[in-house]
Amino acid sequence: MPAEPRLGDGARLALTTLTIAPVRAGRVDRATAGTAMVLAPAVGALLGLPLAGVLLLLAAVTTPLVAAGMTVAAGALLTRGLHLDGLADTVDALGSYRRGPAALEIMKKPDVGPFGVVALVLVLLVQAAALAELAARSRPAALAAVVTAAAAGRLGVTLACRRGVPAARPEGLGALVAGTVGPTALAAGTVAVALLAVAAVPGRPWQGPLAVLAALAVAAGLLRHVVRRLGGITGDVLGATVEVVTTLVYLGLVLSG
Repeated sequence: MPAEPRLGDGARLALTTLTIAPVRAGRVDRATAGTAMVLAPAVGALLGLPLAGVLLLLAAVTTPLVAAGMTVAAGALLTRGLHLDGLADTVDALGSYRRGPAALEIMKKPDVGPFGVVALVLVLLVQAAALAELAARSRPAALAAVVTAAAAGRLGVTLACRRGVPAARPEGLGALVAGTVGPTALAAGTVAVALLAVAAVPGRPWQGPLAVLAALAVAAGLLRHVVRRLGGITGDVLGATVEVVTTLVYLGLVLSG
């Protein structure tokens, strides 16, 4: 497929997969899926802009904690809550101590177990607390921080889809995107998000990139564990990676401030 049509189809696939944007899907195959996963951090950055707007606008008329809570809610709305659902399912599967098909069956169940509930509560609490802290900072720094965290979370998806990481199932989103991202594209995305993070912590230009790299390192370790337990990645694992990396970047930006 020519580069330009594949880029357009990949962008549409990234938007429809990662947001509620009403974009008509184009061609869907592994080449397009690879392009979509490479573009995931850019989609995250675009998503971060309205989230930062919600945070800053509400912080001007209400308390930082209320503004933060509404921003977290807006993030769930703009992503259909799919990433949070993936986090709960993945943690339930890992918490069961089962492996392979038995663990994957747990992920298919519609209910949320105790491990998943605890994971959701912790992630949402940390994100809200971090956003409340960011709301008290300068507008440019808060904007950069929210955009950075959203972009980094989706860079976690790019990381999870790198070559060498298998799919846990022969069908589904994981099978479509697993192993579709090459090392050059991953490196370029990492550099781009790290540069974006420079403005997130005024006076400490190295702290933002460090938070991004540290979160990705944790995600890489988590992915290795997931592959050992489940046999590979699934759509739920991708969603969990988004939430874990986003939360860790928020935490890193707040602790470094």
